[in-house]
Amino acid sequence: MYFCKLNSFPYMKVIIVGTAYPYRGGLATFNERLALEYVEQGHDVEIYTFTLQYPSFLFPGKTQFSTDSAPEKLTIFRRINSCNPFNWLKVGREIAKKNADLVIFAYWMSFMAPCMGTIARRIRKNGHSKVIALVHNMIPHELTILDKLLPPYFVKSMDGFTALSQAVVDDINKFDKRNCPKNFAPHPIYDHYGEKMSCEAALQQLKLDTDCRYVLFFGFIRAYKGLDLLLQAFAQEELKNQNVKLIVAGEFYEDEQLYQKMIDQLGIRDKVILHTDFIPNEQVKIYFSAADIVAQPYKTATQSGVTQIAFHFEKPMLVTNVGGLAEIVPNGKIGYVVEPNPKEIAAALKDFFANNRKESFESHIKEEKKKYAWSRMTDAIANL
Repeated sequence: MYFCKLNSFPYMKVIIVGTAYPYRGGLATFNERLALEYVEQGHDVEIYTFTLQYPSFLFPGKTQFSTDSAPEKLTIFRRINSCNPFNWLKVGREIAKKNADLVIFAYWMSFMAPCMGTIARRIRKNGHSKVIALVHNMIPHELTILDKLLPPYFVKSMDGFTALSQAVVDDINKFDKRNCPKNFAPHPIYDHYGEKMSCEAALQQLKLDTDCRYVLFFGFIRAYKGLDLLLQAFAQEELKNQNVKLIVAGEFYEDEQLYQKMIDQLGIRDKVILHTDFIPNEQVKIYFSAADIVAQPYKTATQSGVTQIAFHFEKPMLVTNVGGLAEIVPNGKIGYVVEPNPKEIAAALKDFFANNRKESFESHIKEEKKKYAWSRMTDAIANL
């Protein structure tokens, strides 16, 4: 359910609790961009992030840390140790003393529930701060027993919830017995990666054939994101004989050899371009500018930041009919919504290239993207 537009709201002291620089990835990017929106609206904003985000054995990638420069205009404090309960009490007291008008907890996984729930309880004792959860995922894609046991502790510590998809609102309701205020605000556009390049210039930078057409799979590679389905789609007759290739741009968060073996078994080695290191911010525009269409063949999902990068660069999208993805991509207008199976994915991509849908889809994206301004996210939180 969408929210009403607030014409204005007064000056506030805002604190965002969650991952941020020097940590990398989409969640850090989201929190920093949200903070910047509040700064641009004239509010006093701070981010509290981690000294220890995950123990190393829980982190599947090569490094948790960014190689980019620190974001400008933002005040970021590294204070939180996700594994130390004494630290949670200390940080909670520190934030409580600041008497912020609004404290936003950017929540994404059950592991953070004890830490964030404890900090929030300490903050609420000041009798002033409103404590709001901004929930990316309430129930993770790969479930464990902890995902049933830990979330209620976090949910009980909040005054209200803004979720990035209706599916997440539904998941929050499974744990919320107090019927707290909730609303849904779609993931805003990631608009800080620079301007779109010409396709030819981008392909030249990537040293790719400018006569070929390209599908982009972007982001961390995990089982639920369905890269295997996309690889199988490229082995279908609909695509096998077309001058179309797949660019996979993102770091493996699971066994790379499973995918390498699949590529060879399917006989599509010449159709797949693997750039499987972490893609730094300054290179994101190159990959999206080079692509004709962005594919998200997810097996499960709530929402995705990749969709909002594609909106920024005005790229057509193929998404699967899971979670909140279909809420964001009108089928047949700016892209395709298909079931998560190789044949439907291949058929949609064949239609896109064979019938030259790119220009039509891009013209509709220019209008559709106006729905996803960052001010709409801050309005949604204010409405709580």
